[in-house]
Amino acid sequence: MSGGNSMRLIRLRRAVALAAATVSIAGLVACSTTTGGSSAGGDVPQELAVAVWTPIENLDPHGASSMDNGTQVAAKAIFSPLVRTVGEGKFEGVLAESWQPDEDATEWTFTLRNNVKFSDGTPVTSADVVASFNRLLELKGAMAANFTGHEAKASGTNTVVITAKGPDPALLGKLITFYVTPAAHQNDGWTKPIGSGPFVVERFTPGQSLVLAPNPGYWGGKPALNRLELRSIGEMAAKMTALKTGEVDMTWAVPDDQLPGLKGNPDLVVEKDSGSGVITMWMNSSRKGLKEAAVRRALWQAVDFPTIIKSLFPETGSVADSVVSPNVLGYAPQTPVRYDPVAAKKALDDAGWDYDQTIQAQFSQPQFQQFADAVASDLAKIGVKVEPTQKEAAVFLQDLLALKWDLNIQQLGTAGFDAATNLGRLYTCAAKRTGYCHPDLDDLLAQAGSTSDTAKRQDLYAKANKIIWDDAVGMYPMFVRNLYVRNKSVQGLAITPGLTPDFSTVRIGTGGS
Repeated sequence: MSGGNSMRLIRLRRAVALAAATVSIAGLVACSTTTGGSSAGGDVPQELAVAVWTPIENLDPHGASSMDNGTQVAAKAIFSPLVRTVGEGKFEGVLAESWQPDEDATEWTFTLRNNVKFSDGTPVTSADVVASFNRLLELKGAMAANFTGHEAKASGTNTVVITAKGPDPALLGKLITFYVTPAAHQNDGWTKPIGSGPFVVERFTPGQSLVLAPNPGYWGGKPALNRLELRSIGEMAAKMTALKTGEVDMTWAVPDDQLPGLKGNPDLVVEKDSGSGVITMWMNSSRKGLKEAAVRRALWQAVDFPTIIKSLFPETGSVADSVVSPNVLGYAPQTPVRYDPVAAKKALDDAGWDYDQTIQAQFSQPQFQQFADAVASDLAKIGVKVEPTQKEAAVFLQDLLALKWDLNIQQLGTAGFDAATNLGRLYTCAAKRTGYCHPDLDDLLAQAGSTSDTAKRQDLYAKANKIIWDDAVGMYPMFVRNLYVRNKSVQGLAITPGLTPDFSTVRIGTGGS
């Protein structure tokens, strides 16, 4: 039987099994996703097809695309970090069994779990952690800025010591997106990488599909799923059709306008995450016309974000008042930028704005199309030309890092719920992410990242927030709570705020939610 026919038969069997156990949902369903209820196995195929939010273009967890959502989703399935977050300021060990900072948090000692193995059967040792950490620094990828001045050393086979030039109380939060790979395989092609996570790679077609099988030697116990496919479906309409027909079993970051078609479907469950995302629209301060804060702020002032949010994101969006979300250490409410197109037009006139120039507003996720169009429409009312441009994920990332854009639209979360992993990584002069450089901001971020006094850190991040907000390094219009939609047969899924689901606890049941 061909692979396509086999999968269709599996879907048909699952649909028949579910037909006798449908449960309707009203609005946003808050059903339990615990692993209780019907047991996995039996006649129910333990196979899960997922439509990912962003295409998975690369499986290298240390390089330029390491913080891309697609890479992070894959990395969580294939590799293991030292620690992971379990809530605001709370962590639990993954590869690390325990950890201990010294008195001023300049030195952190991690003790690894015993008998953890990579998928090729070789043990995970401190040498692998050190090799992975060094590779991350050498590649100068998206995460490297979080570890400037840091050094990792092995102390025996089971202990790793990470030292920093100054105190780093936020180190645990930074490490949740650092994944360990074998020291002997640091230069592999990254099409079938070796990891110690819950799954192993069967097949990878960049930008299209990643097929995973369970890692039988996974230290946390072999996953219930026998097959996991992470599939890219570019068009939202096609993604929703695939979800409703059972071609895929779940997806996330679903736009609000899709809710009416989902609420009445008795086979689907809709849930919200706890939200740490901020729709962020950086303005390239190195580009013609965008160098002055007054100009950037005028452009912000010319967009009626409250109306756009109410129209496009009534369920998932709320007007932002900070660069980071309220559940992040470093959140500090700022004075809202009030919609005033008349004042915005005058400020642009006074600054000598060239109304013949066109602003390129780049984005990669299709759900930003309507949002970008609405922003362009408001700016057009005062004579500012904007060209919304959707780019393929790989091109978007390449152009983002090369500053080949005027306005960059993306959703930013904060790993570990600590602004050190966001503000401290993205807004320094050395980061070169936005064309913006402010020595005082650099100093504030350096101080905030190197003190163990939580109250002092909060105060420093509040001052940093104010500079970023007042200088309009970008527009920060909206806090986001993302919608997850799954077939009710998908059980045991824990909804996290990082847009990187953990599939290791998922199983396929015959009913319940």
